[in-house]
Amino acid sequence: MPEKHLFEYAVIRVVPCVERQEFMNVGVILYCRSQGFLQTMWSLNEDRLRAFSAEIDIDELRERLGAFERICAGKKEGGPIGKLSIAERFRWLTSTRSTVVQASPVHPGLCSDARETLEHLFAQLVQ
Repeated sequence: MPEKHLFEYAVIRVVPCVERQEFMNVGVILYCRSQGFLQTMWSLNEDRLRAFSAEIDIDELRERLGAFERICAGKKEGGPIGKLSIAERFRWLTSTRSTVVQASPVHPGLCSDARETLEHLFAQLVQ
């Protein structure tokens, strides 16, 4: 039986009008310390987003979500946050904020393969 590894994940949400607290799941971020894994997957359904707000800036959302990817990668392209340790990057990305792009509370689980688990969670919670 494959070894199980503790992982943590959060759902990435777009909140077009923070005051209304309505949101749409657009991605997942997953961290598994023992596998040295920190990645995100995301997708924007533009028609659905425009149903929330006709004024939403899709290009800006793509840039913000791209920043999540750059920070996860841990390279200089991720700016000062991208230079932090993998755990610190995950905690920063999933911290509570009152912006258009937010993360859900963090949830734990066990997995054999973090990449497969990320793909499964993305299919289940976003698509």
